[in-house]
Amino acid sequence: MQFEPRKTESHRNWIDPDGIKIYTISAKGQTVDQSQYLPRLSAIKQAKGISWASTPAFVIFHDGAGARYLVLGWWGNDNELFTSVSVQTPSGWVEDPSLYSFCLYDLEVIWHERNSFIQFYYCQNPSIEAYRQDRLGGG
Repeated sequence: MQFEPRKTESHRNWIDPDGIKIYTISAKGQTVDQSQYLPRLSAIKQAKGISWASTPAFVIFHDGAGARYLVLGWWGNDNELFTSVSVQTPSGWVEDPSLYSFCLYDLEVIWHERNSFIQFYYCQNPSIEAYRQDRLGGG
């Protein structure tokens, strides 16, 4: 097995109703069907009990080589990145940090989000709107 780049996309209009930025990653280079992930994103958001509309956050819908991964990241406690990783298994979506985590392909998005958070939110004049508009690749 060796590293092969994956198709990573995001656009400024890819934002959920609470302002969470959406990214997609595809192992096969195809467009990711976001509708396959949205019910799980909704369930995770409800389970976490966070005020999403006022929280800087992003999600990755990742069509991996062997499964679908949903990586939700949000910033809290001033400068900490919290994550939730769900994997779609034959029996349904599973969130189990002892079995699943984000992978090296997700790290490019996470690194961009770290820099975006510093530039637009963890600064003297924080702007959640500027943070939400900033995307990897400028999309």
